[in-house]
Amino acid sequence: MLNNLGADLPASLVVFLVALPLSLGIAAASGAPVMAGLIAAAVGGIVAGSLGGSALQVSGPAAGLTVVVAGLVEQFGWQVTCAITAAAGVVQLLLGVSRVGRAALAVSPVVVKAMLAGIGITIVLQQVQVLLGAQPEDSALANVAALPAAVVALELHAFLLGSAVVAVLLGWKYLPRPVRRVPGPLAAVALGTALSVLMAADVERISFSGSIFDAVSLPSLPEDNWRGVALAVVSVAMIASIESLLSAVAVDKMQTGPRTNFNRELVGQGSANVVSGMLGGLPVTGVIVRSATNVEAGAASRASAVLHGVWILLFSALFAWLIQLIPMAVLAGLLVVIGARLVKLADIKTSRRTGDLLVYVTTLGCVVFLNLLEGVLIGLALAAACVLWRILRAPMQVHEPAMPTAPWRVTIAGSCSFFALPRLNHVLDSLPAGRDVVVELNADYLDHSFREALLAWHDQYLAWGGSVVLEEHGTTVFRDAADCTPERREPREFPLPPRASWQPGPGTVPGAPAGAAAAADGESVAAGAEGNDDGGAPPLRSILLGIDKYHRRHADKVRPLVQDLADGQDPDTLFVACVDSRVNPNLITSSGPGDLLTLRNIGNVVCSDSSDASIDSALSFAVHGLSVDSIVVCGHSNCGAMKAVLADAEGGGSPSLGSGFDAWLEHARPSHRELKAGHLVALAAAAAGYSKLDQLSMVNVALQLRKLEEHPAAGPALAEGRVQAIGLFYDIATARAVLVTPDGIEPLTAAPEADLMGHAQPVA
Repeated sequence: MLNNLGADLPASLVVFLVALPLSLGIAAASGAPVMAGLIAAAVGGIVAGSLGGSALQVSGPAAGLTVVVAGLVEQFGWQVTCAITAAAGVVQLLLGVSRVGRAALAVSPVVVKAMLAGIGITIVLQQVQVLLGAQPEDSALANVAALPAAVVALELHAFLLGSAVVAVLLGWKYLPRPVRRVPGPLAAVALGTALSVLMAADVERISFSGSIFDAVSLPSLPEDNWRGVALAVVSVAMIASIESLLSAVAVDKMQTGPRTNFNRELVGQGSANVVSGMLGGLPVTGVIVRSATNVEAGAASRASAVLHGVWILLFSALFAWLIQLIPMAVLAGLLVVIGARLVKLADIKTSRRTGDLLVYVTTLGCVVFLNLLEGVLIGLALAAACVLWRILRAPMQVHEPAMPTAPWRVTIAGSCSFFALPRLNHVLDSLPAGRDVVVELNADYLDHSFREALLAWHDQYLAWGGSVVLEEHGTTVFRDAADCTPERREPREFPLPPRASWQPGPGTVPGAPAGAAAAADGESVAAGAEGNDDGGAPPLRSILLGIDKYHRRHADKVRPLVQDLADGQDPDTLFVACVDSRVNPNLITSSGPGDLLTLRNIGNVVCSDSSDASIDSALSFAVHGLSVDSIVVCGHSNCGAMKAVLADAEGGGSPSLGSGFDAWLEHARPSHRELKAGHLVALAAAAAGYSKLDQLSMVNVALQLRKLEEHPAAGPALAEGRVQAIGLFYDIATARAVLVTPDGIEPLTAAPEADLMGHAQPVA
């Protein structure tokens, strides 16, 4: 810490000047002895600053607990309130030792912001009474009701002094920068106090006897109402913990140094509250106003927070007589501004945009007109209910067909649980009887009760003469809900053919519409809704139905990706692949429209002797016309072309697919000769456990890379480094790709990705 003393010393002085008047004002508003605020500020700085998990957070008495402490002082008295503070510190210590620090952050931010706003309004209503020269009432409603009488009986000197403080604080940010180096709260309190000495000597001022050491007092235990005390301990501990941790999160966002250790922060805050309560101080929390001041003042380590506590301790011991010159109306003006600033218009706008306005208003109102604990609990319960409603509400809709012969459609998405059953029954009951219906299920969660309800409707609808087909597009499997514990499934990043199944296993349910075959058979049979007698749609009909599904489910999502490509393309890669239907280049490379220029032929070969104009023209167009950066040659497992080459070379004869096919295999037969000669790629593939057929496919890829280097279109670009070429082998059984090099094979690992700031991040 001493290494950064040059930065921490001046920062600690700035924070001290801000914390001093705030601590006095919070103590006055809490109904506690004024020196209790300074005790808490000193302890918060020294103890929490030394032991806490946030290097730059500054702790002390906070406005967020003002209403709670005021209620405790009124109900139990000051000494018992100190015992509650110390006990709350013990609870915080246990939370920190139990390593649940991060769990305390699982509180809706809108509830915390509304809580602070409610506290701010309560403080304003209370301190306006003091500013007018009256005594504050016990509740917000009572303060509102007493406001007219306080205005009539206005104490002019108190009002003018408080108004002067408010004016200085509101206008401070408009003053020149050199003037603003003095903290606004300190300047306002100093000015108000000076005016009172000169013009209003008879106003009510802060009063106490002795120094901060004389104010130290031991707590005392309550005589009864232990249940109320226990509730108060938990309330103070929870509110102080949440406010401290949220403040620490905010401080982390303001600086680039070490991040907060939340469990250690709870230990530091708990230790500070134990000490503060035992010495007769207010509850301690992390305070964002002081912490932000600390960061902005250039603090570099926790020494700044510790030193600020030392300065408060020394000032309170040596200059206590200055504190007694401060009028109560001056502190009231300071607290009115502090309370008003807790109500942030930005928080209200954010809650409105995010749909949390009801939670915000409800929490704020309950904090103001009930009490802090009840308001927070009600707010948390409402926030949880809103989350459950949003997550568990499954969107469902019936789509009437545009043509009389087309099927009706029912779309169901989201979390399909028993919560959605009323909506499901309402939607399904709106379908006309005796029609063809397609149910499109796009669920990420599906439980047994939802499945049973859908099956019951299915059977009933069939009995009424209709037909029903289920299309599953989501991450769940409908039949799994019959005897498996439901769980949320990870979403896919690419569209797959829909599953269609009403039954728990392979086969077709008796009475189900034709074509409703099991997903386990690997068939996409949603076309069964059309009622083909042979149990499936003709090939062309299947393609047309697939296009129809694409239009319904994916076209709107694809459109934004292709709008910029309407007038031209700019791919960065030529992908040479086999024509095999099991190989999907865009799927393997996670690429989209416009990313790949694809060249496909039997055996993914490259002809370097200009015997095939299509390959020559594709290479020329890719390299010279589109200026691609890379060329990929991708073979695959169980390749039919390689199987034919192997069978022909070993005397089995190649399949009789015509003279053209036999002639084309000449481009791949050199690969077999290299395999027999012990090509390095073949040796590496054999060592990795690949079959002879797959070894041949990998050697074939390596030879095509060599042909690219000799090709008149690609060769010069490769030699100059303008284009790079790599080989891949796609293993269909494992759905994974292997890198093929001239000398062997390598597992394909991801390169480090760049984070949002451009820094490389290791891939786990």
